[in-house]
Amino acid sequence: MLSEAMTALAAAGGTAVVQAAGTDAWTGVRQQVARWFSRGNPQRESAELARLDQTAGELEAAQPTEAERARIRQEAVWQGRIEALLESLEDMERARVADELRTLLDQQASHRSVSAGPSGLAVGGDLNIRADHGSAAAASMGNVTLGNPSQPGSHQD
Repeated sequence: MLSEAMTALAAAGGTAVVQAAGTDAWTGVRQQVARWFSRGNPQRESAELARLDQTAGELEAAQPTEAERARIRQEAVWQGRIEALLESLEDMERARVADELRTLLDQQASHRSVSAGPSGLAVGGDLNIRADHGSAAAASMGNVTLGNPSQPGSHQD
């Protein structure tokens, strides 16, 4: 059984794979993850590349209403695969391989960036804005403004 730290690392790995799919970072992440899993075995690396491509394909093909479920499922799949690999190793080897995975994840995180100009809003993921029961929410995008309309009669005499 893996420690909580190793389980958290595996979860971060699963999330990283899914977040990279379909982005500019995918090619590099795909190659690094396949190499990490293969442990120097070229046939296994090819098999891992195929699995990664399958993941990217499933995420891309998911209908908008199913995208979140597909993402969660693929994160769990990759977390489980990473956990299985870590569990199969002796303690010393597990520590070394876990360090390699941490380095891979750190490299991916350092390449992810989000920026915005003056008065801008930068979001590195999903953005959900919601207004319920009299609350107000607004977002401005250039010349387009989204928000709650004024209440009827509030500006009328």
